[in-house]
Amino acid sequence: MEPRYNIAPSQLIACVRVNPTSQEKECVQFQWGLVPSWVKELSLGHRLIHAQAETVAEKPSFRKAFQQQRCLILADGFYEWKRIGTETQPCYIHKNLLLDTPQLAGGLYLTENRPFVFAGIWDHWEILHQGSLDSCSIITIGCNPLMESIHHRMPVILSPGQDGVWLDPAVQDFDHLHSLLEPYPTNAMESFPGSSLVNNPRNDSSRCLEPV
Repeated sequence: MEPRYNIAPSQLIACVRVNPTSQEKECVQFQWGLVPSWVKELSLGHRLIHAQAETVAEKPSFRKAFQQQRCLILADGFYEWKRIGTETQPCYIHKNLLLDTPQLAGGLYLTENRPFVFAGIWDHWEILHQGSLDSCSIITIGCNPLMESIHHRMPVILSPGQDGVWLDPAVQDFDHLHSLLEPYPTNAMESFPGSSLVNNPRNDSSRCLEPV
């Protein structure tokens, strides 16, 4: 996989899932924008890039995937846009890995900039003579204090130890799954104003990560 710096909805995004046939974990690329298996039009998937944690178990578009087809969506940061007057300022948010893993002497993970995972769901769409597609949505939740100054919601970031439970298709208790969906701790995250280059999805280089 090539490094990505500016992934937009409808593009491919790296995920880990349990293969429904082999029951083995695998790294795959899904379209970002879930297309439920029962829809007749692929265009619906462009609108289902996020699933709200509060209703993901109830919405027909997400219910089956939440119970049986969960995935881990790989990232080492994400963008959100903060409104300042009539303008919007891109912000880059990532984990403060030095604080998040204090047992690691010298902040090893901070310097390595290792990835983390969003809680995601996926589905398989297929219609005869029209093709097939695997796609996903990122689950969102209300914000922690750091994110509140930027946006009213944030993606669910799973902590080490939670990712295995989330990925296990044998875990189907909704209350247990919902307990994993919470805002990530504020002191384990950082943000900085980012480049306006990310406003155009054609810009996909490390320059998108330059602070301004």
